[in-house]
Amino acid sequence: MIKIDLITGFLGSGKTTFIIEYAKYLISNGEKICILENDFGAVNVDMMLLSNLDCGKEMVSGGCDYDCHIRRFKTKLISMAMMGYQRVIIEPSGIYDTDEFFDVLYEEPLDSLYEIGNIFCIYDFNTKNLSYESRYILLSESANCGKLIITKRNNNELLDLSYLNSIMNEFKCNRIFNENDIIYKDNINYDEIINSKYHSYDHIKIPVVMDNNYDSVYILDKKINLDYLINTSKLLFSGKYGNVERIKGFININNKWNSINITKNECNINEINDGQNVIIIIGEELNKDKIEELFIGE
Repeated sequence: MIKIDLITGFLGSGKTTFIIEYAKYLISNGEKICILENDFGAVNVDMMLLSNLDCGKEMVSGGCDYDCHIRRFKTKLISMAMMGYQRVIIEPSGIYDTDEFFDVLYEEPLDSLYEIGNIFCIYDFNTKNLSYESRYILLSESANCGKLIITKRNNNELLDLSYLNSIMNEFKCNRIFNENDIIYKDNINYDEIINSKYHSYDHIKIPVVMDNNYDSVYILDKKINLDYLINTSKLLFSGKYGNVERIKGFININNKWNSINITKNECNINEINDGQNVIIIIGEELNKDKIEELFIGE
């Protein structure tokens, strides 16, 4: 059977960066792998960030309702099972209910084609003050992980797990995280985490929140100035346009493409080989019209 790994993590936590390094490790060990980008978005910018990896890359994305998306996900996994891969890595959206992953894999014929290998949750060291819906998503993404991969810490600080454990308690999940459950990304040993596996914990379920609470605004084919984008991002995170969680996409600086990843706590801009004019604003209860007005003159 084909091993299938799930890499979860809330918006902007660093999933794609981890996946690139994890995939390089697997490839160097001779595994034939494929990365499946499983995103509700109409444009999947993360796929472009994987372009330099020497492995299979597939995508399920955009423009459909939840049931249609699930059907596409199942169909893609069935077709990929015929391609000789030893391991498939799933990168879902940062707003993801992990029950989808388990429900799909327990159905025929996927239950006879795939076995779950590892579930990793990428966790931003600075996570705090999430909304109720976001806390639920974080619970779902983290509760069953084999290891919690901690990103974005400074000066070798140790993570205070009380906030995450309070979320476990809020949704009646019996999992209590401790130091044995976590790995700091700046001190990671892939030989040690390759068999992290996963856990199974029950918790309170709430209705799927993606359609009702979370949304994305796409700014397409606009040649946006970097200074303007940074200044505008400050406005977007002010709360006047909804609860913006992340801004991502690509921008052309001096005729070179750069990937953009901006959250409330950081702004990462990295040169890449190729890109396209797209900026995506992701968050809760977004005021789309007002957000789009910010970019009309650009």
